[in-house]
Amino acid sequence: MLLWVALTATAGALAVPGQAAGRQGDFAEAAREYGVPQSVLLGVSYLQSRWDAHAGEPSTAGGYGPMHLVDLTALPGQEREPGGDHAHGDARGDSARPVRHSPSDSSQPSSPPHTGDSQRETAGLPGAGSPLAGSPSVSGGALLKEAGRLTGLSSARLRSDPAANIRGGAALLASFQERPSSDPAQWYGAIIRYAGSRSFADEVLSVIRAGASRRTDDGSVVRLTAEPGLRSPAPLRRAASPAECPPALTCEWMPAAYKRTGKKDYGNHDRLDHSRQVDYIIVHDTEGTYRGISALVKNPKYVSWHYTIRSNDGHVAQHVLTKDIAWHAGNWDVNSRSIGIEHEGYLAKGGTWYTEAMYRASAKLVRHLANKHDIPLDRAHILGHDNVPGTTPDTLPDMHDDPGPYWDWAHYFDLLGEPLGSAGRDTSYDKAALPNDPSHDPSNGPSHDQDPSFEHTWWSTPIGETLWDAPFKISFGPAWHEPPSSEATPRREEEFARPDRDAPYQWSREDAQLGGGGSVLIRPSYDDHRPRFTGCTSAKPAKACPPHGASVVWLHTEPRHKATLIDDIGKLVGKPSTYSVYDHSARASTGQRYAVAERRGDWTAIWYLGQKAWFHNPRSRPTAVPARGPLVTPIKPTVKVYGRAYPEKSAYRGTGVAFQRHVPLPYTIRQGQSYTVGHTLTGTYQSATSFKPAKHVMVKGDLRYHQIQLGHRVMFVRAEDVRIIR
Repeated sequence: MLLWVALTATAGALAVPGQAAGRQGDFAEAAREYGVPQSVLLGVSYLQSRWDAHAGEPSTAGGYGPMHLVDLTALPGQEREPGGDHAHGDARGDSARPVRHSPSDSSQPSSPPHTGDSQRETAGLPGAGSPLAGSPSVSGGALLKEAGRLTGLSSARLRSDPAANIRGGAALLASFQERPSSDPAQWYGAIIRYAGSRSFADEVLSVIRAGASRRTDDGSVVRLTAEPGLRSPAPLRRAASPAECPPALTCEWMPAAYKRTGKKDYGNHDRLDHSRQVDYIIVHDTEGTYRGISALVKNPKYVSWHYTIRSNDGHVAQHVLTKDIAWHAGNWDVNSRSIGIEHEGYLAKGGTWYTEAMYRASAKLVRHLANKHDIPLDRAHILGHDNVPGTTPDTLPDMHDDPGPYWDWAHYFDLLGEPLGSAGRDTSYDKAALPNDPSHDPSNGPSHDQDPSFEHTWWSTPIGETLWDAPFKISFGPAWHEPPSSEATPRREEEFARPDRDAPYQWSREDAQLGGGGSVLIRPSYDDHRPRFTGCTSAKPAKACPPHGASVVWLHTEPRHKATLIDDIGKLVGKPSTYSVYDHSARASTGQRYAVAERRGDWTAIWYLGQKAWFHNPRSRPTAVPARGPLVTPIKPTVKVYGRAYPEKSAYRGTGVAFQRHVPLPYTIRQGQSYTVGHTLTGTYQSATSFKPAKHVMVKGDLRYHQIQLGHRVMFVRAEDVRIIR
């Protein structure tokens, strides 16, 4: 084995004519040097790092570089960054039964990490008894050190030099392979030993079959050529488990605590003896590592969520059954109608280490849950925690901000099978073909210091495809259109049919007028769009974050880069908006649909929190695409908005449940403004104040609400206060 590695290393070290440049060349050279199929090397790296070097910063698991070489000595130095932690606010979000204990009372785990991978994942495979095989806590901890031994390279170089890191990963894979082979399928066992997960190895083969291509953080393009004929291993036999996951995922049952914590108190979720309507899936990040999840979720004085997904391999753990209510969103109305999924990672570091393995596992899970619960796959129903509304004005400042601007929503929806369209996406990746225009050079134009809001979108081309909104539910009266009177009662719930996605969309004459009209879907090109952020380093909060792709656009009071940002009077009370990575007061996110208020040249204004908000949207490199769907406009001079869709007072009569007041949020919308509608529903309130599920009561009313995209968060307006205009 070692002789084979040495011989291939000698042969591979020779210069090769036509060697690819950039990171693609690094992968090709390392593959030749150590006799690893290039597709295997690329597939493993893509799932763990998306082929990025991450500026030498470690992942949540202590992994470095494109090959995620783990050094566990890096973990103790990682700190919990402020801003997204569960230890503030009331995750249950029910004023009728606020949490009587502080989530911060939970103790941090002192036991070794709970890896979650069962013995059956590696049992019987070549080399499964190796100290480097099995769970990531074992194999991962030795990867960087072992790579140094195999290559003779220092740990410092393996961490910081991408080419060296790729060589180290190739050497490790070769050392785990018992027999040389050019067939990627024959490397299945070596991949398992590398990552400690059979499900990860399955996904690597899936990536190789489909192929992939993206521009990496060094500016070069890396491609993995598809091999559609690659065979799959035999399906994994899974032990019986309460976990609710699709067959393609390795999913363990790690139950949350359901215990009494006092005479009239209990935690950390609510169990139901009946089914429930699920309207939302909420995407969170943990703001901590996977190592602590088991201890946290088993603490009845902490909060809860339904699933956690591990970063390095996409392993899924379920904690609460989807029929039950977890305490995760900070809004009881949303909690009672949602499923919460935590993703290992940190908001401020998300652009660095939200891994492809985690994205793909999450997308499989969400697609499965959406099918099971009939949840539309759009950004009105697949929400970030940062899109969940506060319940009252007092709770708004403490609402959470995860998963943040670095979560790649466009890629996520591609994986969900519901693409969000294309804006400014460079499909050729051919620098030589770019026009001789200084605007395409990121080193030209305004710098971050000169213009902190300048949004880099180089290597961009005009929109190349059309976009239609994903289907979503909304209520209507007897006809397809809104009843002529606001007093008419909607009587049925239908689903908009998606127009022909292949039909070209043209801006209407009304759309082209100065007054705007219609709606747009926010859609910057993630890899090329690099707005400035601060706050990624807690010790220096004013320091600019490293440039990285992002899924948001900044919103200004005027159509110019140096204009002040729009203020959110509910989030930063009495303070102006900032460029902090934790502050979404003046941001619109990929996939969110907004009503157009006005257009001026390369700028588009949307209705946002009761005001016009401008974002840069040039035709040459657009950051939004035309969209269709219903809008609402007030029929009163001003209309109140709410964070909960609770029923009217009369609905509580005879239920034994106290009336839950309708507390408006500090925003209003006015006549002449319009807002997009993502969902229409009848008010309900799930009363759950007893440890015994049989004593829970569901209050159902007749009051109807429209869910609107008011700002960065969704909110609710009463249907009787507005009318549908499109």
